[in-house]
Amino acid sequence: MQLTLNDYQKLAQRTNNKGLSPDDHLMNGLLGLAGETGECCDLAKKCFYQDGRDIRESLKDELGDVLWYVVEITTAMGWTLEEIARHNVEKLKRRYPQGFKAERSLHREE
Repeated sequence: MQLTLNDYQKLAQRTNNKGLSPDDHLMNGLLGLAGETGECCDLAKKCFYQDGRDIRESLKDELGDVLWYVVEITTAMGWTLEEIARHNVEKLKRRYPQGFKAERSLHREE
């Protein structure tokens, strides 16, 4: 199934809490993003420092949840995922016009 970022955004928003205000969607998204990011880090901790488990499938689940909360934030702000992706690519082009260089990363203009 072919799925654009904006298609995903529309489909994901079918499962949000319709009773929330835009500010509540924003806060829900920000807090949820923090929680899901923590879950991704916890998987890595268990893999690298506890039992060496294969975390690929669990990480895929958690990253999907991260993406859902990114949609919650972008929708609350009136943005699309494609708009955010384009904005990020343009920022990266300005920051690393010849591709990533560690030196430029350490000493870049803000």
